[in-house]
Amino acid sequence: MRIAIVVSRFNDFVTERLLEGALAALSEAGFDGVDVLRVPGAFEIPMAAQRVAETGRVSAVICLGCLIRGATPHFEFIASACAQGITAASSTTGVPMSFGVLTTNSAEEALERAAPGPANKGREAAAAAIEMAQLFARIGDGRS
Repeated sequence: MRIAIVVSRFNDFVTERLLEGALAALSEAGFDGVDVLRVPGAFEIPMAAQRVAETGRVSAVICLGCLIRGATPHFEFIASACAQGITAASSTTGVPMSFGVLTTNSAEEALERAAPGPANKGREAAAAAIEMAQLFARIGDGRS
C-alpha cells in the first residue's frame, strides 16, 4: 500500500509538526511508500488530493493543513471549502482521505493539536487513513 500526504505550506509552523506526526505514525505502521505533496494553502488541498488519488497509485490520502480564525469571515469560507472539497474528492475517486486540517481559534490551540505524541492530529489522521486503506483492501473493488 502506498499513502500520499497533501500538506499545506500556509501556517507551516503548525503543518510541519502535523506532517512529522503523520510520518511517525506511518513509519511505526511499516509504511515506507509515502509521497508528500506540498500545496500553498488549505484551499488547494482537495484538488491535489483528488489528482493524486486519480493516479491509482495510492491507497489513501492524508490531508494536513491549519486554519486559524481571524477577524474576517475568510476562515469560515476556506474551512468549509476545504472540508467539502476533501469529501467530494474522496467520494469521486473512491480513495479514502483523512481530514487532518486544523480549524482553531488561535495559534496556541493549533500548536497544542500539533504537539509531539499520540494526540498529534497529523498522527491521528495517518491512523485513520491506514485503517480505511486496510478496510478498503479487505472489501475489495466490488466493481466486477
